[in-house]
Amino acid sequence: MKLIRFGEAGREEPGVILDDGRWIDASGQFHDYDESFFAFGGMEALEAWVSDGCPDCIAIPPGTRLGPPIDRPSKIVCIGKNYLDHAKEFGEGIPTEPVLFMKATTAWSGPTDDVLRPAGSDRLDYEVELAVVIGKTVSGIVSEDEALPHVAGYSVFCDYSERAFQKDMGGQWVKGKSCDSFAPMGPWLTPAAAVPDPQGLRLWCKVNGEMRQNGWTGDMMFGVAHLIHYISRFMSLLPGDVIATGTPSGVAMGMDPPRYLLPGDCVECGVEGLGELRQRVVQG
Repeated sequence: MKLIRFGEAGREEPGVILDDGRWIDASGQFHDYDESFFAFGGMEALEAWVSDGCPDCIAIPPGTRLGPPIDRPSKIVCIGKNYLDHAKEFGEGIPTEPVLFMKATTAWSGPTDDVLRPAGSDRLDYEVELAVVIGKTVSGIVSEDEALPHVAGYSVFCDYSERAFQKDMGGQWVKGKSCDSFAPMGPWLTPAAAVPDPQGLRLWCKVNGEMRQNGWTGDMMFGVAHLIHYISRFMSLLPGDVIATGTPSGVAMGMDPPRYLLPGDCVECGVEGLGELRQRVVQG
């Protein structure tokens, strides 16, 4: 079972992809995959409904647009420079503890939606990442041993960045990370039980068919359990919140010369077993 949301942007309905490949509308049983869904046993109820054969289910028409697999979260917490080779290509030193920053939730978008190159942008970059979706509230510091049971599932994320906004305009990175369409996730949410080791996954990014990034989540300097433990020192994590866990080397900024994204470029990001994103860059 995989969780999907389908339909017009901003009006998506919840659905599931069954193990036999069928796409099933779950909106007759569940309102949405949002904070309340995860907080009040929605995952367990969905699993029970699927195990019971999805009574009164309706098939989703072929070709239907997929949106992000969960409703817009309360926050998107991102980890900077979490892979050693990327930290080196980024510059500004190797972190000794996780580098935290936020993306505005208005950047939220679906797995095949266009990426909008904002006005004044000339250094648009890509970053494939493993996304972690929180399933149970983390309030107060949680130990690493207790961290992973708080995860609802995993997905593919691309942390798009406008490097000029991020690095040249002062202040925090959020300015270069939060433009509309800069936080696509999907194409589905894979339940945590189906991902026994989040540190054992290959992830990659292609631009116009050319492999740019090719790494392993096991190369993270700070793994998923440590990140949940660390973030919980500073803020509560609510059900449905997203942690974007960092990117391997191979971003446009690190190339010699840099090869930033231009209108018309096609970006494909994938994580082993979790699906792929595919976006076209358009001028916003």
